[in-house]
Amino acid sequence: MKRLPIDGLNHVTPPASPIVEATLELVRDVARRRFADYPGDWAGFAAEGADTLVTAADIEAVEGKLLASGHRFDWSASISAAERPEAYKPAAGAEDASDFSFEHPQAVIAPGDDAGREQRGVGDNVVRHEKNVIGTARYIRSNARVLAYLTDGVPPGTIAVIDDSGGTLTAPIIEQFTGVICAGGSVRSHLGILSREYGIPCLMNARVSGLRDGDRVEIEATAQAKTTEDYQTGTERIGRIWRLPAEDIR
Repeated sequence: MKRLPIDGLNHVTPPASPIVEATLELVRDVARRRFADYPGDWAGFAAEGADTLVTAADIEAVEGKLLASGHRFDWSASISAAERPEAYKPAAGAEDASDFSFEHPQAVIAPGDDAGREQRGVGDNVVRHEKNVIGTARYIRSNARVLAYLTDGVPPGTIAVIDDSGGTLTAPIIEQFTGVICAGGSVRSHLGILSREYGIPCLMNARVSGLRDGDRVEIEATAQAKTTEDYQTGTERIGRIWRLPAEDIR
């Protein structure tokens, strides 16, 4: 049986995220099957196969298998916590991913003000709004929660607290959010762009501590939006994040 050459699809690289590894293995399987039926050598297959021997239907089948196997959201649901474990901490008695809060070592916090608001962090404001936004913090970091929201709808007043700036995990439900707090990225990240297009108040690159799933929170959406030039010049522009008293229903 013919084997793929070492400079083809069998070279050894460090393990990537689950979705990348799953995708590569499925693509390798397609290449192996097509190469086994090819009458020539690898050089001929590589030159010809990209356009004729591996088809669009093959790639659609790979995508279908990934979705069916539950890999759709793996990367966004796991990669941030794996890369930055110091910024994540489980709540007492934590049993699932929603019980893990941000505990960013550079979080900007402050005691309660006259209205009882406790500042629990800051972030880069994506777009300036006329009013701050208030809602309920809900960590969106597990496949199960996204699938439940896809099925039943996102609860009204949800301020999504998200680990990853790519937007892959939450793209199907982002338009239902009241606001977004993201621990990574910038205002030019995919998630920042999506939230701006949908007109959703959003703070990116958030440095937050002590914000739990279910807390009532306020995002300073009225803060000046951070621009690309601000990043280039190192200009600091922040929007604050407050945890509100439980009885606050403004």
